[in-house]
Amino acid sequence: MELFGVRHVAVIMDGNGRWAGERGEARTRGHRAGVDSVREVVTECARADLPWLSLYALSTENYRSRPWTEVRYLMVLLKRFLVDERPTLMENNVRLTSVGRIAELPAKVVAELRRTEALTANNNGMTLVLALNYGGRGEISDAARRIADDVVAGLVESSSIDEAMLGKYLYDPAMPDVDLLIRTAGELRVSNFLLWQISYAEIFSTPLCWPDFRKPQIEEALRAFALRRRKFGGLLAKETT
Repeated sequence: MELFGVRHVAVIMDGNGRWAGERGEARTRGHRAGVDSVREVVTECARADLPWLSLYALSTENYRSRPWTEVRYLMVLLKRFLVDERPTLMENNVRLTSVGRIAELPAKVVAELRRTEALTANNNGMTLVLALNYGGRGEISDAARRIADDVVAGLVESSSIDEAMLGKYLYDPAMPDVDLLIRTAGELRVSNFLLWQISYAEIFSTPLCWPDFRKPQIEEALRAFALRRRKFGGLLAKETT
């Protein structure tokens, strides 16, 4: 799988419920099927030596507003994933991390998440980021709050606050900007995902629901990325002549 210079891919995994509904099954069936896609996409990206892969597993809005029966099932599924996928993560040298308001998740889920993060901490292949109870506006406001606390404590001068400093207060300061943002199920929204990091990301939308997104589709997204002309607000060399 050719990466075409991509360093960080972020995926909004949409359409599990729709996929199940089209088959006359419960939404939970779609979530289970989505785990298979996660496994394949993570494995293929790791084998291709992609440095960073971020998956939007659960938004803050989903966590707060979805029916509790569905959220509870998602928590059970997440806990099982964190345990069952440890061999796959280790085999593929993947380091697991997470971003979001993790402390608000059920304690047993957080415990398994921390165990998996600790187990994979020394892996030096791809970094897999799970965005859990995550919102981009929440991340930025949390960063602003921490900066304000440090200003009050005398640790930071307000005059020194700039983009570089704010970036250091994000959930994962080491996370590079996103090169390619993928969204499944045909939607054309960024849905409050990594708002700071996707400032200049190329966006790829596919009509396929997440359970149908596998190796051929990630390869298609990367090929589409290779055809984009990235300007980052400037001009290409031939446009300046």
